[in-house]
Amino acid sequence: MPVRTAALTAGLAAGALVAALAAPAHAAPGQARERALTVPGAEKLVSARLDDLTTAGTVESGHTVPADFAGLHAAGTRNPAGVPGIQLDGYFPDDSAFNTNHGWNHDAQFVIRLPDRWNGGLVVAGSPGNRRQYANDVTISDWALGKGYAYAATDKGNSGLEFSKDGRRPGEAVAEWSHRLTQLTRAAKKAVAKRYGRSPGRTYAAGISNGGYLVRWQLENRPELYDGGIDAEGTLWRADGPNLFTYLPSILRAYPSYAATGDPSAHKALLKAGLAPGSEFLWPFHDQVYWELTQRIYREEFDPAYTGPEAEYDYASRPKEVHRAVARISLTGRIRKPLITLQGTYDTLLPIGTDSDVYAKLVRARGKAPYRYYRLEAANHVDGLYDTYPDRLRPLLPCMRTAFTALESWTRNGTPPPKSATLPRPASGDLVNTCSLT
Repeated sequence: MPVRTAALTAGLAAGALVAALAAPAHAAPGQARERALTVPGAEKLVSARLDDLTTAGTVESGHTVPADFAGLHAAGTRNPAGVPGIQLDGYFPDDSAFNTNHGWNHDAQFVIRLPDRWNGGLVVAGSPGNRRQYANDVTISDWALGKGYAYAATDKGNSGLEFSKDGRRPGEAVAEWSHRLTQLTRAAKKAVAKRYGRSPGRTYAAGISNGGYLVRWQLENRPELYDGGIDAEGTLWRADGPNLFTYLPSILRAYPSYAATGDPSAHKALLKAGLAPGSEFLWPFHDQVYWELTQRIYREEFDPAYTGPEAEYDYASRPKEVHRAVARISLTGRIRKPLITLQGTYDTLLPIGTDSDVYAKLVRARGKAPYRYYRLEAANHVDGLYDTYPDRLRPLLPCMRTAFTALESWTRNGTPPPKSATLPRPASGDLVNTCSLT
């Protein structure tokens, strides 16, 4: 959906800026800095001064795309509103065109939001799934802006279900995701310094699903850019497994028999593949929406030569080139800044036993890393499903926000968060908006 503002539809030269509100000839220092805003390396950059940078305002003004964040939060989620400031939209040089936002047909798009009342910090995020740059607007941006943080997010350099067509060799599109978040973090820090007259005093990475993977990767490989990170159900890639290809085909093979007859042997195979006992009520939805599609689009990225049924895919027997492609984007657990990981025990897309449980072991095997891991009983991969099953699920988002507050204290004054734990589903209270890590 194009952004409904003349500034955002105007074609701009590289690094140029169109001000939504022109500053007077003798502008105050803050106004002068607004006029001088740049994002280093951006090929296109446009600016809008908004009365409200949160979705309470940007949905109406056209400075976000609700389809990008649909289904990622529970309907009752409470968010702050009324945060005035500047929004910068643009893109970095790139040669793919999956992202159609603003009619630009150009990937490597980003959004940066600079609140007038700034707390001195910056939060950066990569989009979950294969969504675009506004996907975290309800889950991360609104809340961060309400706390006074500047916020920046990227589409990761390619989006949509055909992202595998980007890149010259298998795995290159996913590898680009990390490059784009690094690129945005560096550029956003400089844009923040331009706007406020000083660099951010603290920078946090936050992400969900593929965005969580990026937080892990950044803290392993670019720790100098961040003070810490929040990883919510980040995707785990390991060349020798586990990864999506080591369990999704098993699920695809076993589920039809279980769905048709309740076959006990098929049920056992599904549990062995990683699905949690008690999560059976979620399996039909994931069969219809996620499992085959996820297997196919990532297999096309890492192993385009394979032509058989997705259910019969055998990662272990595939050529070495496939394993090398996965190795290039794999995680090691060698984090070098504080990280908090959260995942639901009912995650039926990235099962906790083949994902965060494994990643936590990798981190701990590296020694005394600054790390916390919270397993949330009855949380699943997308909080939107809580509205369908409020008596069986719990949303993950409120725990992510509580964890972020704990991360702030950890990195600012050395107060450690509660010990890693499995957190039971609360029997009462506002599960959509409150969470305790103890």
